[in-house]
Amino acid sequence: MSGHNKWSTIKHKKGANDAKRGKLFTKLIREIEVAARIGGGDINANPRLRAVVSKARAANMPKDNIDKAIKKGTGEIQGEAYEEIFYEGYGPAGVAMMIKTLTDNKNRTASAIRATLSKYGGNLGENGCVGWMFKYKGVITLDKSKYNEDDVAGLALEINADDYSLKDDSWEIYIDPNETENIKEILDSKKIEYLSVEATMVPDNTLKLEENEAIRMLKLLDVLDENDDVVDVYANYDIDDAIIEKYEQTSG
Repeated sequence: MSGHNKWSTIKHKKGANDAKRGKLFTKLIREIEVAARIGGGDINANPRLRAVVSKARAANMPKDNIDKAIKKGTGEIQGEAYEEIFYEGYGPAGVAMMIKTLTDNKNRTASAIRATLSKYGGNLGENGCVGWMFKYKGVITLDKSKYNEDDVAGLALEINADDYSLKDDSWEIYIDPNETENIKEILDSKKIEYLSVEATMVPDNTLKLEENEAIRMLKLLDVLDENDDVVDVYANYDIDDAIIEKYEQTSG
């Protein structure tokens, strides 16, 4: 499984767990506030806000929480001033990592990320050290067992996708990242089953990890997910699904 898919899976599973839902809501509220501050509070005119509100609804966040976060972002009611900061660095075995944060205290966040990366065999780098390895794309992920290449090629042509590829047991179709919500609605109307539709940072290439380094990488991801300031992690690792399943069984 590649980097962006694993992070999405972690958040989805934890979002379904009541014990973790409060932490997920905290992160989503920050994302909503920042999206509304940058692009305004109109969901239809602000693709970024529309996307994060869609995630919040999928996580069953109450409408009042969403509306309040939007108003904080637009300044209608008082809220924290969160800043979006990307940290770049390396994980175990030299995995390239971009860590997206929303924080009200840069020193706290940088210190925590530096310590976490160091603990699991990585290090924090300078801005630009790995960013060139990633491209911002919209990605539709489909289950390979449900769709063959003809299906995927036809869909890609129909929605004017940039490209598609086979990744392990799933298909990835690459689209304009600003069109993810519009295309999600098209897929829903056609009753096309998808694993995810998201705007993400896709690495140009991936680094295959053996079990020991893969386990360290998965532990690192879990610790980063526990940090309220961290909202997304993009990395260029490739880990066998069997290793991921084994890790999830032993880590609870």
